[in-house]
Amino acid sequence: MADYVAFRRVCVFCGSNPGRRAAYVQAAQQLGRQLAADGTDVVYGGGCRGLMGALADSAISSGGRVIGVMPQALVDMEVAHRGLSEMHIVGSMHERKAKMTGFSDAFLVLPGGWGTMDELCEALTWAQLGIHNKPCGLWNVEGYFDSLLAFLDHAVAEELLKAKDRKRLLVGKELSEVLAAMRSYVPVWEPVPAKLRD
Repeated sequence: MADYVAFRRVCVFCGSNPGRRAAYVQAAQQLGRQLAADGTDVVYGGGCRGLMGALADSAISSGGRVIGVMPQALVDMEVAHRGLSEMHIVGSMHERKAKMTGFSDAFLVLPGGWGTMDELCEALTWAQLGIHNKPCGLWNVEGYFDSLLAFLDHAVAEELLKAKDRKRLLVGKELSEVLAAMRSYVPVWEPVPAKLRD
């Protein structure tokens, strides 16, 4: 990893629960350490629990900067991390995702549930529509996403997802593999109506 050129900021989508396997938390911690070592800021949903908390704690303890974005309603539920470099409070989940996208140069996905899937799909949809041209990586920790990846291949076979858009999701079983794919990504850029970008 010594020759890896860091992104300025990477947006990480991951679960607010720790999951059943210790490997999920260990992966979040490894990612936090690696991004801090690369001098890359972490942008994430601002939570203190689960994989989100493990990611943030690891990056901070490794000397990294961590930027959280969270709706006021979740702050009121006391799930906000109190030790971040920056915390941006927004009014809605939609604002949260838009601000996280605007802050970041790339996206990286760890295991998670509905929220993580929502964020991943929106990032990929916006790339498909040409709203952004940022790489979207997925770390398939312990094969967590195997069924999702099989579904995406099925969607391509059924001609409901274009093969070129399937390739927008950069997948690796190891963190180094995902980061390398994200760094070498050449976006498929197609112009879109300005109204979609506003």
